[in-house]
Parts: sequence; structure tokens; C-alpha cells
Amino acid sequence: MKPEVLKEEGYRLMGAPFEVYNDRGYGMAEEIYQECLELELGFRGIPFAAKREIACTYKGRELKKRYLPDLEVFGSLVVELKAVTALASEHEAQLFNYLRITRRPVGYLINFGHAGNLEWKRMILSEFIASDQRP
Repeated sequence: MKPEVLKEEGYRLMGAPFEVYNDRGYGMAEEIYQECLELELGFRGIPFAAKREIACTYKGRELKKRYLPDLEVFGSLVVELKAVTALASEHEAQLFNYLRITRRPVGYLINFGHAGNLEWKRMILSEFIASDQRP
């Protein structure tokens, strides 16, 4: 699936966090925004899975460590939520790892903690890991 194909899905997705931010503002706990966003996605008929565990493997063996992205939307977008004053490089690295592990080409990092406006970033995994068997 090409990332440009997912632009329409991304546009539909992003209406929901903007609605939540406009209604709730900034400064609440991430879990509150997560629950509000799940409700808003449901109101809009947008399919999603919340906090679905993702297994990691090493040389064909499953590891004990699991990854837990906040949301998978439309079965193709990975969404990581934050409620911090500003996004940082470690937040981007977290989303990048989720993209690699899920083999999804596009992810969204959404920060409800930024004063004045919703802070967000769309990330495209530049190399599809077809030949790379790592997560």
C-alpha cells in the first residue's frame, strides 16, 4: 500500500483529534484524550483497534517484550498519542519503531498537551521492509 493512498484515511482520522482538542483543550492526562478520541472515532464510523499488543521476534523466536501502539486506524495507520508540552525526538522514534514492527507505511504522532493548538506529525516509513524480516 502506497503512503499517498492513505492521505484520505489520514484526513478522515485527523478530524477526530482536532474535535477532541477543540472540546477538551490541553492539559489533561493522555488516557482521557485516548478515551475521548476512541469515542469520537466511533461517532464518525472510523474503524480502529486500541492498545493492541504486537509481538516482536528475534531469529524466529517470539520475545517477551510487546509493543503497544495507542491506536491502529483503518487497519493501516498507526497512531501514537501524547499529552506533553512539546513533541520530542524520542516520541518520533517510538512511532518509527511501531511502523517498523507493524510494517505499516504511515503513522501519526498526536500531542494534546501543546498549548494553543493540537500538535501532530505524519510519519511515512521511507523504506518498506519487504526484505527485512526484523521487528
